[in-house]
Amino acid sequence: MPALPAAAFLRGCGLPQVWGQQEAWRVLETDFAVGLNFLSTWRAWKDDPLRPRMLHYVSLTVAAVNVDEIVSSAAPIANLIELAHELGRQWLELMPGFHRLTLDDGQVLLTLCVGDLTPMLREQQFLADCVYLDTDPSLVRQWDRWAVKALARCCRRGTSLVSTLDAPVLRADLTQCGFELQTGQAESMNHALIGQFNPRWKIKNSRHPVLEPAVEAGTCVVVGAGLAGASVAAALARRGWIVQVLDQAGAPATGASGLPVGLVVPHVSADDCPLSKLSRSGVRLMLQQAQQLLQQGQDWDATGVLERRFNGDSRLADIWHAQAAWLKPAQLVRAWLAQTGVTFRGHAKVVEIRPNGGQWELLNALGEVLASANRIVFANASGALALLEKAQSSRPGLGINVNLLPVTHCVPGQLSWAMHEGAPDNAFPSFPVNGSGSVIPRVPTAGGTAWYVGSSYQQSTKATATDEENHASNLARLHKLVPTLDLALMRQFAAGPINAWKNTRCVTVDRLPLVGPVYPADYPSLWICAGMGSRGLSFSVLCAELLAAAWGAEPLLIASGLAQSLNPLRRTGASL
Repeated sequence: MPALPAAAFLRGCGLPQVWGQQEAWRVLETDFAVGLNFLSTWRAWKDDPLRPRMLHYVSLTVAAVNVDEIVSSAAPIANLIELAHELGRQWLELMPGFHRLTLDDGQVLLTLCVGDLTPMLREQQFLADCVYLDTDPSLVRQWDRWAVKALARCCRRGTSLVSTLDAPVLRADLTQCGFELQTGQAESMNHALIGQFNPRWKIKNSRHPVLEPAVEAGTCVVVGAGLAGASVAAALARRGWIVQVLDQAGAPATGASGLPVGLVVPHVSADDCPLSKLSRSGVRLMLQQAQQLLQQGQDWDATGVLERRFNGDSRLADIWHAQAAWLKPAQLVRAWLAQTGVTFRGHAKVVEIRPNGGQWELLNALGEVLASANRIVFANASGALALLEKAQSSRPGLGINVNLLPVTHCVPGQLSWAMHEGAPDNAFPSFPVNGSGSVIPRVPTAGGTAWYVGSSYQQSTKATATDEENHASNLARLHKLVPTLDLALMRQFAAGPINAWKNTRCVTVDRLPLVGPVYPADYPSLWICAGMGSRGLSFSVLCAELLAAAWGAEPLLIASGLAQSLNPLRRTGASL
């Protein structure tokens, strides 16, 4: 059977006309192939003055093709080749699982799901506006009744469908699962099925017990102007929300997010635990944001990172992370807060929240209203608990139960740093190294090029260590991590001065962040995004996008089961 031209899928689904002036449009494609359907849909979106604010495109593939195949397939089509090259810049390390690629300033979101058809369909947690049922003929056998049922579960009443297949068994299964089908009439669609999801029966809510309809963009206050709060503000603003960010400090990123420099590097585990899977997704998203918003070589650099692994005193094989970088968190926080739709207010400590006429008001210690909004996101780490406890005691009917949150304890830490002039430059590696602590060399600062070693990790139950004790702890880590560098810096540590940067991270008991509503309800208006510990650079964008996806009934950027591991009410078994 000859392949349908990509434009046939657009016409068969009524695009671009039917998406006109919508806030968002959600496409589900069952076979990415070489990407022509996606590139054509993206081009149609770019060329349409009435396009939706957000284009969500979820595409399944058994295995990701080489980027050269995408580019060569798009090359004969003049208006697609530029988009193919832009896509290619993010087409990296696409192993089995979900991968979110952020394009067109965050307005076009491609979620590529690599794996077998039916399991990938079952992991989806959204309702598509249209379906491209396109497949390689060699994969037709995947379309059994279970796959069709999983596809129907991703459709709302009225979802349009175009299929390259017109096999009698597939037609029968689609019809039985609620699709009304007809043969394509256009000349270019002689071999297609077109139709809509329109079952004769009432659709049961049990099909999607965790899904809520999209919330219309309105006003939101984010409490906390670190990585967590600023990333949430930017993600919501891209979707049309008006967001005010409040912080008790006078400037953003004055807490743990004020770290002078940190590493964007995934966590690795033998069993590929949820922390490892989440960090891979988060690192991809963070690097995309760095490329789009920061100055490479000054605010961040894609140097790669060498991970040294140990089992007690025994050293294991090293791991080279090519897709990793150093990054200055405060620069990224400021870039997020500068985006259209976001405003920042400092010296604004929130001590109480109260409902008033369908909105929430946030008050300071004098009882003055700092801000009011439809929704609140608490991104102020352990400070959120005091506010929630006060709201719970004054309004028990709301159902907030802070004892259900698997939070959080504070872990102090200190980074040691100095200028390169005080140590032999050839003693430093040419890239960051992490494992037992980390060393980040050659970071540009206002005073010159600096190196950073650390960070100490002190249990909150112990007495506060002195700066000298923390420097010694960092030097001991360095001795294990890069022994030759430890010897080169020992004199500099002894002679001083070595600079210290210190702050406190907020860590959950299971080391996974909290993202979601703080009480069970159909339309919760109080949410939390916190508890990222020392992995704010890996988790902040991921968590912000998950929160925004929940509010907008968008496709998830990770598998649904993985997303539930971040639910702040996970002790109760509640769903995000």
